[in-house]
Amino acid sequence: MDIVYGTEDIIGLLAKAKRKSIVLSLVRLSIFFVMAAAFIVGITDRPIFLLVFLVSLAGFLYLILLFNQNRDKTDFLEELVKMEQEKTKRALRNLLGFDTGSEFMDKAHPFSSDLDLFGSHSLFQLLNHTVNKGGKAKLASWLLADIHEDMFMSRFGAVKELSQNPGFLSSFEATGRAFIKEEKSKMGFYNWLKKPENWLPINYLPLVIGPVGGSILLFLAAVGMIPPVWIGAWIVLGILSLTLVLKPLQEASKVFPNQGDIKTFGKWALLIENADFSDSFLHSLKAPIKNEGFTASKVLKSLEQKSFMLQNRINLMFVIFNLIFWIDFFLLWRAEIWRKKFGSHIAAWEELFDTWQVLVSLGTFTHEEQISAVPIWSKEKIIEVKNLKHPLIDKENAIGNDFSIDEDTKTVLLTGSNMSGKTTFMRTLGINMVMANIGLSPMADSFLLYPFQLFTSMRNSDNLGESVSSFYAELSRIKQLLSKAENGETVFYLLDEILKGTNTADRIMGSEALIRQLAASNCKGIISTHDIELSQLDKSLGYLMNRSFHSEIMDDKIHFDYKLKEGPCPSFNAHKLMELMGIRF
Repeated sequence: MDIVYGTEDIIGLLAKAKRKSIVLSLVRLSIFFVMAAAFIVGITDRPIFLLVFLVSLAGFLYLILLFNQNRDKTDFLEELVKMEQEKTKRALRNLLGFDTGSEFMDKAHPFSSDLDLFGSHSLFQLLNHTVNKGGKAKLASWLLADIHEDMFMSRFGAVKELSQNPGFLSSFEATGRAFIKEEKSKMGFYNWLKKPENWLPINYLPLVIGPVGGSILLFLAAVGMIPPVWIGAWIVLGILSLTLVLKPLQEASKVFPNQGDIKTFGKWALLIENADFSDSFLHSLKAPIKNEGFTASKVLKSLEQKSFMLQNRINLMFVIFNLIFWIDFFLLWRAEIWRKKFGSHIAAWEELFDTWQVLVSLGTFTHEEQISAVPIWSKEKIIEVKNLKHPLIDKENAIGNDFSIDEDTKTVLLTGSNMSGKTTFMRTLGINMVMANIGLSPMADSFLLYPFQLFTSMRNSDNLGESVSSFYAELSRIKQLLSKAENGETVFYLLDEILKGTNTADRIMGSEALIRQLAASNCKGIISTHDIELSQLDKSLGYLMNRSFHSEIMDDKIHFDYKLKEGPCPSFNAHKLMELMGIRF
């Protein structure tokens, strides 16, 4: 499919394609009536009209082919229009209606629940351009993976190169959206591919006799050399013969993939085969699709045709042809040949296409957001970022911050007034670490970090069904972190409003104990708190650093600049917030 850039051009082509569909439908309907009339007259009165039937039938089938091609083009163009609309919504961070990926949410995961990776207004919604279950699952697995420098190194160049080819990205996504409708599990098909061959040597006889005998009888009847009743006898013989292949064909038709799935795979393969890539990872993903022996696009096109025929065997036109020419034998024979030659490749190609879907998603995001920062992975346990922004906040309102933590610093104590930006900043840092890990440029001017394993404790809620309080839930998360620390893992933690479920005295004492315990391990990270008393620890703990967010009260209103500052927060706003809400002191 050709891409025409510009929404107006696409809309114009779409209107033209729809008009063509109407014309083709009307012409096809007219020819159908001619074909039906010629068949009835040919059978009952004038056999010569059977030739008219055959000619009109050929024209009818050709029109079906043209109509299907035009319908595919129409579906493709409609998806391009929808994609442009969704692009605008994503730019505004209006993610309502996008797939949330909520099935991948996992409270027990080290960081996914706290960083808005899935759910409403999530990173998954922003990134996801996949079109089937396999692609979605692959994207989710990348987002949930432990941070590893090698994963980034293999993916970043591929994502960057794809982002510079918007035509490929649009074609790939629109193709999948246009043709993959209701997915059908392919496990039955993969099991069928492994079964013994169903073709018997005796089947070669009706394979040849069916089309030859049917053609001869139709010709003889058409020229009046034999009465039409002979065709009826031939059809009866065909019914008896076709029972030889009825069972294996029924079994195959039940498990063959949907035509739309295979059509998508074939068109994806052709797109990849025709594209030139310089990145080594893209080359490795292209190699199994285009090799010296055959190309995946041709193999999948052949499978699409077989799937279409198998799943339309109850169509009236097919039934007529089948009874006259015994086509079922040809279908089974070709299916068995295809299974023997290419069956072992399909599962591997599907897995490859899942990876391509994720890379197309990341490439599209990179292209639309025009992000270009290159993460640098440090050998030292440090983080240095400049103008770091949250990807889920629109560009007009996103405020960037600089942040660094050196080799000697173990804990950054983050203080600040309510709503000043502490939690958002911590999530900003965490979600950008995830983005870098999957091969994206972070939303920053520069991004230097050690490949820490990420761990968060932010959204710890109670669970009545499990009789778990929010405080116990937080302690359980901290226990997980301490276990990682005891195992020697190099973790970067983000702990929000630590131990908020207990009284002030116990909270301060417990927080100090936790800070000291974590400092003795390979872990480091950020702890936010409202307990300003903890900021005094920097005088006795050389590995603790204070950072804060501030607010100002002017004209009975609280103003925030959301900029990270050195040192502890000098003032808090809870008293003023309560007063503004009507609580009188």
